[in-house]
Amino acid sequence: MQKTVRRAGIDEIDAVAAAFAHGSVDEAVSTWVVADHPEIAEAFRTQHAPRLIERAIRDDEVWLAGAGDEIWAVSLWQTVTSADRVVAEAAEARAMAEAAPGLRPLTRMVAVTALLAEHHPREFPHRYLQAIVTVPEHRGTGAGGAILADRLKAFSDASETAFLEASTERSSRLYARSGFVRTGVTHTLPDDGPTLIPMWFRG
Repeated sequence: MQKTVRRAGIDEIDAVAAAFAHGSVDEAVSTWVVADHPEIAEAFRTQHAPRLIERAIRDDEVWLAGAGDEIWAVSLWQTVTSADRVVAEAAEARAMAEAAPGLRPLTRMVAVTALLAEHHPREFPHRYLQAIVTVPEHRGTGAGGAILADRLKAFSDASETAFLEASTERSSRLYARSGFVRTGVTHTLPDDGPTLIPMWFRG
């Protein structure tokens, strides 16, 4: 079946959230955050993912690839005009961790959001690829690459830049093939966490 790329609509929240949660099961940062806490992983699937997707569809952009009504890959894009959002998200994570002291997934989420708040580039405006995941059974179909090609052409045509943090060396190579370039620095999360690799697309 031929793949198409399209923007998600508000009536698709449930289906997109299910695909996003399914595609995130082995994503490096998510896996690290919820390690050894299956109850937190389940809460992400049933509670956090739907809220995240609803907010992204309403306030940002969610782009999908798939065949027909099938969702093979999901991507979340923000238009960033200031550091206010990443700073607020770091503060929210700290407050949650303080309300449940000693819960390791929340402590690790604090580490992630604090790192992003400190190191997210202050070059505004830019597009930010917050996340892109492919449903496991559709990996290898080029669904994620199709989204990148579609979005990056649109950004290039509009003279816009885009930024992301790859969470593995393998994913950084995939992004590089789409035109992203590493900044030359990396950020390793504590507690044996993954290393984030900042990358820019400048058209």
